[in-house]
Amino acid sequence: MSWSELRREVGFAGSVLGRRPFDVLLQVTNRCNMKCTFCDFWPNGAPPEEELSLAELRRLAADLTGLGRCIVSIEGGEPFVRSDLVDIVRAFGRDHLPVLYTNGWYVTAENARALFDAGLTQVGVSIDYPDQRHDAKRALPGASHRAWRAVDLFREAAPHGGRQVHVMTVLTRDNAGDLEALLKMTAERRVGHQVTLLSTRGYRRGKGVDALPDPGIGARLLPLWDRYPHWRFFREYVERMDAFLSGGAMPTCHAGRQVFNVDHVGNVAVCIERIDEPVGNLRDAPLAELHARLLSRQDEVARCQACWTACRGVGQLLGDGGRASSWRDLALRMRSH
Repeated sequence: MSWSELRREVGFAGSVLGRRPFDVLLQVTNRCNMKCTFCDFWPNGAPPEEELSLAELRRLAADLTGLGRCIVSIEGGEPFVRSDLVDIVRAFGRDHLPVLYTNGWYVTAENARALFDAGLTQVGVSIDYPDQRHDAKRALPGASHRAWRAVDLFREAAPHGGRQVHVMTVLTRDNAGDLEALLKMTAERRVGHQVTLLSTRGYRRGKGVDALPDPGIGARLLPLWDRYPHWRFFREYVERMDAFLSGGAMPTCHAGRQVFNVDHVGNVAVCIERIDEPVGNLRDAPLAELHARLLSRQDEVARCQACWTACRGVGQLLGDGGRASSWRDLALRMRSH
């Protein structure tokens, strides 16, 4: 690990332990070349001139440093539709841990290498089926081939190989039985795997053909988590799936405190599921002031149980300093294999 990597990792750990912000979801665009049925972003894209500019994103990166050292999930839409993506990663890679989420369509050996040279920490490629059903879900022939090719290109470009690459699968009722096949495919490619439950109750969610898995899926997935050490996420996230799906007791949500969302036009909200309820815009108020507004909404947010997505899991399981099991999984699962 280089000195730069170590400095950022220590800063992130300090933010978690110090109960400062440590995770920001950042949509750099809503534009996308695919039309996934579970996504509401691509039908609601803004023209490029309305998106946060590179200068504004650089200012966000600097202002964020004043709050904490963060994982910054750079996502969309499809981030590669922005020609300045490498510069965006570089802006956040100075002090933070930029993680890129992509459908893989536009990845080349050259831009994969440039992204890691700019400071990219981790990349996730979205793949939801082990076969051509992925193309149908994305409404674009060739999507599956391009995604797996991107996985290989990222692995070859990453300084630490497959440790810095994973596949991200949105878990639905339709593909719940396919996860082991996908885990075998990522194991063969020597990369990681992550899973997030579908969201159906957030803003504009739940209007497509996709449905959440039935209760009991968590119990069926736990043996897979044990069997496949390259499943890079918290065990407790899987353990709590069935409680969420059955309407059982869930922990209080802390979105907005140490985890929050910034959208493609600069609106700041407690989370991506409540993206329609921003507390303000980066173009109108300093980030520190906007974060203070987020904190003022904690009583309201605490009552929300709309999702059990991976982003909520990160905030839940590392929030308030984290817990021993979360730090164990972070060290042994998410930083290895």
